[in-house]
Amino acid sequence: MIKAENIFKSYGETKVLKGVSVDIATGEFAVILGASGSGKSTLLNVLSGLEKADEGIIECNGVRLDGLNDKELTEFRKREVGFIFQQYYLLSHLSVESNVKLSADLVGNKNYKEYLSAVGLGEKLRNKPGTLSGGEQQRVCIARALAKNPNVLFLDEPTGALDEKTGRDVLDYIFKLQKYRGFTAIMVTHNENIAEMAETVIKMNSGNIVEVYKNSIRKTAYEIGW
Repeated sequence: MIKAENIFKSYGETKVLKGVSVDIATGEFAVILGASGSGKSTLLNVLSGLEKADEGIIECNGVRLDGLNDKELTEFRKREVGFIFQQYYLLSHLSVESNVKLSADLVGNKNYKEYLSAVGLGEKLRNKPGTLSGGEQQRVCIARALAKNPNVLFLDEPTGALDEKTGRDVLDYIFKLQKYRGFTAIMVTHNENIAEMAETVIKMNSGNIVEVYKNSIRKTAYEIGW
């Protein structure tokens, strides 16, 4: 369960979050939808503990984040959450396997190779990221995030740099795995089509939540528009 009450966040004089409140159930797939500058990525960052809110209460998977110091937040992120971003943030000097193993080692997971096989990279364990396509690098990021066996997965525009086919394939894998594993997933996007895959959609504009709704019918990655 992820719950935020009356969250404020500013950068200097710029108010980015203006009293935002959200409630996301355990095991839910939620999308935070909004245009650039709406505050959606900042909301994801404070919900995940990447950044501290200026005011408000944040609870993620039973842990009150607003009262934690930097060291405690780092431990929380290491133990509870995984991240997939639009930028890959892979270590270029390490192999595909080593990039994923670094994440798996944080939680003592010895079975991390299964995720690389599941995303179709079982034969490229020794490759460096620079030899892979954009879609392949994003799949390494997915394997890296999942190798921690997170209770909550945060995704910030994970298909923004991908072509349509690769983007659909990546979304399909995440969608199916989330249903199978039952972890909570929160995805930030500006793409209203992707929002059709979610159980709950949280629409943001100018630092405020303007609408929250449930999809009565959830579409797959191959049914949505692009």
